[in-house]
Amino acid sequence: MAQIHLRIADLRRQKKVTQQELADRVGVSYQTVSRCPMAWTGGKPGSTVTAIG
Repeated sequence: MAQIHLRIADLRRQKKVTQQELADRVGVSYQTVSRCPMAWTGGKPGSTVTAIG
C-alpha cells in the first residue's frame, strides 16, 4: 500500500495546491504540512494508511 504522505503530496501537486493552501483548507499550520509524514503518522516515518487508519 502506498504511503499516505506520498499520496497526499502527489494529489496536492496534481491540483496545484501549495502546502500553505492545504494547511489552510484542513485547519492546520503550514509547519504541520511541511513536516509530513512525521506529523500525519504519529511520528513514525514510513507509516501506511492501514497503520494509522
